[in-house]
Order: sequence, then structure tokens, then C-alpha cells
Amino acid sequence: MTAITSNLNEQATAEAFSRQSRVFDEIYAGNTIVTYKRERVRARVLNYLKPNSNILELNSGTGEDATFFAEKGHRVHATDISTGMQTQLRKKAALYGLDQQISTELCSYTNLSALQNQGPYDLIFSNFAGLNCTDKLDGVLLSLSPLLKTGGFVTLVLLPKFCLWETLLIFKGKFRTALRRFNSKGTTAHIEGTYFKCWYYNPAFVISTLQYNFNVLNVEGLCTLVPPSYIENFAEKHPKSYDFLKRLEDKLKGKWPFKLIGDYYIITLQKR
Repeated sequence: MTAITSNLNEQATAEAFSRQSRVFDEIYAGNTIVTYKRERVRARVLNYLKPNSNILELNSGTGEDATFFAEKGHRVHATDISTGMQTQLRKKAALYGLDQQISTELCSYTNLSALQNQGPYDLIFSNFAGLNCTDKLDGVLLSLSPLLKTGGFVTLVLLPKFCLWETLLIFKGKFRTALRRFNSKGTTAHIEGTYFKCWYYNPAFVISTLQYNFNVLNVEGLCTLVPPSYIENFAEKHPKSYDFLKRLEDKLKGKWPFKLIGDYYIITLQKR
């Protein structure tokens, strides 16, 4: 994809999420599996945070995670390309009295050299596949090291190229959804009537890109056995099955092949 096309895709992504920003929290607030995913991701991040850590969050959205970590006493510099999301985040920070703990900046993760607050940070964090909205992930990853302290951490939540649950949808006739991750040229997504493209990256891509400056600490699958959150009301309709799958996933999340075939994976690396 050319630089011009990449910029247009980024603009479309920003517009889509700005349009959704006012209702974003409402859409996902009651989703049991979304709550489960957030708890899993946050638990992983908290494993590496010392008291009063300085966090850079990429694609911070409405600030659900920024406010969580700020309430734990950490400082969060929350960045996004969506003006709507940044507006909602600032309102939330003010509502919760976290203005001193959370700062915001409208900045693309593809242009972190232009970031006003260069850190250095104790941890860089990106949740729920915001980084899948670029075909230039290698460039993003390589721009992280200068922003981190030596010994600092990177925790990213990304969509891999294969998802067990998603591929099984082929048996329900949902061929487009079941096969979308296999398109190396990216897949078209749409939110609030705006279309943009996403790409899928396996953990090996992240590891190989960062191998010279980072050590891999952990890779675990997320929604490998627990269904993806877009399979609506699964937890409510099948509570016993949901509890069983959640317990089983907790046991197998870091093992092969389960760490590689979830809807997402969580990867944490440490700067040498």
C-alpha cells in the first residue's frame, strides 16, 4: 500500500471511530465477554507495572483502560487519531477526577516521532487490535524503543491471522467472516458507514521485528476457547458452557497452539 493510500485509510479509521465515540461505551458496556477480555488484558499489564508507572497508551479510545490504570495510581499519556474518542476520554477523566493522572494527545501511532510527550515510559500499551488498522506495523514497532526506559515493557493486543472460532463459522455459511484473515492484502471493515482496512499479524511478526532490542516475556491467546464477543449473548445463553470454557482457556492460554489461534493474542516484551 502506498503512503497516500495508507494516509487515506488512517483518515477513514479516525472518522469511523469518531462517529462511534459517543455510543462506544454504551455498545460494549453490557457485554460479558468484552468485560472478560478487559480483565484478562489488565491483569497481564499489572504483572509488569511498578507503583506510579508512566504509561503510553496507543489507540486509547474512550479511555476505559486509561482511567483504570490512572485509578491504580499510574500516569497515562493516552493517544489516538480519533478526535471524538479523545473528547470522550477527556470528559471521562474530568468526571472521575483524573485530570492530573491522564494526559491526552491526538497523534497517530504511525508518527510517534512527532509525539509531544516523548517519555521515557515504563510501559507502552495498546489494546483490542487498534494496531491492526495499519499495514505499516513494522514501522510502528520499531518506533517504540526510543520512547521506553531500559527495562521498560510493551504489551500489545493484536488480531492473528488465524482464529479458531472465526474459521469454524464456515460451517454456518459465513464464508466472508470465516476467511477474512487469510487475505494478505487486508480486509475491509466498516463502522458507522465508514469503510477502512485491517491487517492481521501473528506473534512471530512482532517478535522478529523487535528481536534486536527486546526480549519476549509472554504470549497468550485471548478468546481462543471463550467465543469472540461478536457472538452475541453466548455467556448469557450458555452460562455453564461459558464458565467451563473460561476455566479451560485460563489453563491453556499460554500453551501451543492455543496461544496462537485466539480471536486476539496478548504479547509482552521487555526492552534490553
